[in-house]
Amino acid sequence: MQVILAGIGWHVVGATMAASFYAPIEKVKKWSWETTWAFAGFFSWILLPIGVSLLLLPNFRGFYASMGPDLLLKVALFGAMWGVGNVSYGLTMRYMGMSLGIGVAIGVTLVVGTLVPPLMHGQAAMLFTTKSGLLTMAGIVVALAGVAIVSYAGHQKELQLKREIEEFNLALGLGLAVMCGIFSSGMSFAMDAAKPMTAAALHLGVNPLYSALPSYVFIMGGGAVVNLCYCFVRLGIKKDLSLRRDLSQTRQTLWKNGSMAAAGGIMWYLQFFFYAWGAANIPQRLGYVNWMLHMSIYVLCGGLVGLALGEWKGVNSRPVRLLWAGIIVIIAAANLVGLGMAAS
Repeated sequence: MQVILAGIGWHVVGATMAASFYAPIEKVKKWSWETTWAFAGFFSWILLPIGVSLLLLPNFRGFYASMGPDLLLKVALFGAMWGVGNVSYGLTMRYMGMSLGIGVAIGVTLVVGTLVPPLMHGQAAMLFTTKSGLLTMAGIVVALAGVAIVSYAGHQKELQLKREIEEFNLALGLGLAVMCGIFSSGMSFAMDAAKPMTAAALHLGVNPLYSALPSYVFIMGGGAVVNLCYCFVRLGIKKDLSLRRDLSQTRQTLWKNGSMAAAGGIMWYLQFFFYAWGAANIPQRLGYVNWMLHMSIYVLCGGLVGLALGEWKGVNSRPVRLLWAGIIVIIAAANLVGLGMAAS
């Protein structure tokens, strides 16, 4: 029981990091979104995965050389797929805010991430003919209802504020959230493809709590290529964007912006770090708890952080109540999907 409680605790920490990572990024001023996202990403997709693996592996280069180019390329390509979802997620936060953006993005991810695996494995009939499948489908229907409620709350917010919030764009945010839900499934594909790397790390004596972390070098490396290319191409071709202008701010501004962006990037990486810790402490027979805890706490904390940052300031109580109703519905959907996984 003590081990399980520790696992739950680490999931709470990881989900809280995931829900809060954009808060320091929103504090960055006088930098373009692209510069901020790239700077944060350097920490989350490159520096921390490589740094952690250097500490864990006795022979960093030898470990990856022994994996073979085909495996590394496959893992990196799935990581690049996740990278498309990652940049879409960041843009969802940009155009919808944290409380609304996280609710919609996670709701869509719940639907897509739950449907895609059985469809890819030719098990679609299972969703309608078994207890686990019916619970899972119920979770999908509830998630769609939650997304609809949260989206309607965002529409009411938009009408009341008359687009006074900088860059708020509900239609664009919804499209990006759907894109995020589809492509973010690349992370699960990448982690599945990287199982030989996890097994090799265990064979070298790496603690099971950390055994999945060496694979992040190539998973997040693939995502980094997509995200950084997107940012630097836009910085190079958009006339209203300039990396040189962003970096020509005062030393104080550069220090503050760099610190806030780095903090966001570190928090983004730590969600995966602590998710691995949580999953390692939860018995395999209770594996469904991992998904339920992460999604539920993620959505809940996203709503709390968004409200704390004043994203709904000036909006009357009805849209805020709708937001919380939608968040509760999405949390219920995560638990239904988890129960469906448990019954399979």
